[in-house]
Amino acid sequence: MKLLVSACLLGERVRYDGQAQTLALTQLAIWKQQGLILGYCPEVAGGLPVPRPAAERQVDGSIRTAGGTDVTAAFIRGAEATLALCVQHDVRCALLKERSPSCGSRHIYNGRFDGTLVAGEGLTAALLRQHGIRVFSELQLPEFIAHVQTLLSQGSSL
Repeated sequence: MKLLVSACLLGERVRYDGQAQTLALTQLAIWKQQGLILGYCPEVAGGLPVPRPAAERQVDGSIRTAGGTDVTAAFIRGAEATLALCVQHDVRCALLKERSPSCGSRHIYNGRFDGTLVAGEGLTAALLRQHGIRVFSELQLPEFIAHVQTLLSQGSSL
């Protein structure tokens, strides 16, 4: 078993703006050193470039850029590739970037590009949950760590 972590949280410059959102978390660094973490960006896996125009999930479920370009197909490809990776490596939980139209697990932007957050989830987070993978955001680090430690105490090998 491995842990899936959004690549941007591991310091990879894969976000839409070409930046990272690196987490300085000792436990995450230890697990990464031990080879237990799979860093992955669903948007890049889906074929989107870095940098790329910001995109938001719309009320109809599609994902569009502020200019109106429909990028839903790339997000779907990325979500499906992420799920395939999770199945291949027996991933049971994931730490994903909140607010992302791919990875947001509790809140995403409202689709109007005005900075307003709404309750919702990104395509990848939703697909992983539908397949029984527990999804956490970087805003839930204590819960994520506790969950992983529970898996370890139950004899799951990471």
